[in-house]
Amino acid sequence: MRAGTRVAAGVACAAALAALTAVPAQAHGPEQRAPHWELKDSGTPDVRFRGLSAVSRTTAWVSGTQGTVLRTTDGGAGWRNVSPPGASDLQFRDIEAFDARRAVVLAIGEGEASRVYRTEDGGATWTESFRNTDARAFYDCLTFLDRRHGLAMSDPVDGKFRILSTNDGGRSWKVLPNDGMPAALEGEAGFAASGQCLVSSGPKDVWLATGGAAHARVLHSSDRGLTWTATDTPIPAGDPAKGVFALAFRDRTHGLAVGGDYRADQASPQAGAVTGDGGRSWQPAATPPPAYRSGVAWLPHSRTAALAVGPTGTDLTTDGGRTWRTVDTGSYDTVDCTPDLGCWAAGEKGRVARLES
Repeated sequence: MRAGTRVAAGVACAAALAALTAVPAQAHGPEQRAPHWELKDSGTPDVRFRGLSAVSRTTAWVSGTQGTVLRTTDGGAGWRNVSPPGASDLQFRDIEAFDARRAVVLAIGEGEASRVYRTEDGGATWTESFRNTDARAFYDCLTFLDRRHGLAMSDPVDGKFRILSTNDGGRSWKVLPNDGMPAALEGEAGFAASGQCLVSSGPKDVWLATGGAAHARVLHSSDRGLTWTATDTPIPAGDPAKGVFALAFRDRTHGLAVGGDYRADQASPQAGAVTGDGGRSWQPAATPPPAYRSGVAWLPHSRTAALAVGPTGTDLTTDGGRTWRTVDTGSYDTVDCTPDLGCWAAGEKGRVARLES
């Protein structure tokens, strides 16, 4: 698809989603139906998928509870269970796929429950490339800056967030020195809710989201995790259930943060924030998502449109994160979009969906 066509399609998709919030559903004829989430039967109603890596409109990977990893190569019409053998006790909260055959998946938890597996044959076989042996560490999220360089983050150990690094596509890992990591706040941690508490853009920039402490912060590194700076966000924290749960950057300067309080009986009055300077400062959304949101993604080829998801619905922004409108009330934990205009979401009860027009 030519670049101009992709841009036009992205703008049209965003405009249609915006129209969906303003026009009653009955006003749309069959031929005028706006883009919407279409559930794809994963065949796993007892699994919760918090890990999602969209490769294209046809290929996507999801990971979740009971050591489950699924892959589709036909747009969600069929799913292949490619779970690593012997992993049924693990929780795969994050997955990063390079294509239909190569993927890296992160299991979270204390001590040896935190592991990394890698496949090069579409999940037919897996290699365990990292197992945490430090009982104090708890890995939450994983990101790749390119096909070789990747990072994983752990909750603080010895008062600082711990960063794990690979430069060979996830075949081997090493813990980075923490000299350039600022001290963690008391009670500060990451949230393994959607695989989006650690995200990257370009060859060197990485951002880490936190909560649980007096302030919800975003930490930024411009040298692949060696040195970091920390900035407070306007998203409320001050409780182990509150903070920034997910980040998305469309380039090295423009980013979105979503979160809130994950407890269903608690309000999340300021669940969104935006930055235009790479995370050096964050501004509250003028009209934030109406409830806790755990995942966020920019729509393809758009400078202003993005989706945020959570257990109570999906919200759309068409002005770069300043205002949000609810466009769907289905439950999803994570969302990911691809350059060929493929957007996917996943969550509880085996729910996986693709954005359809």
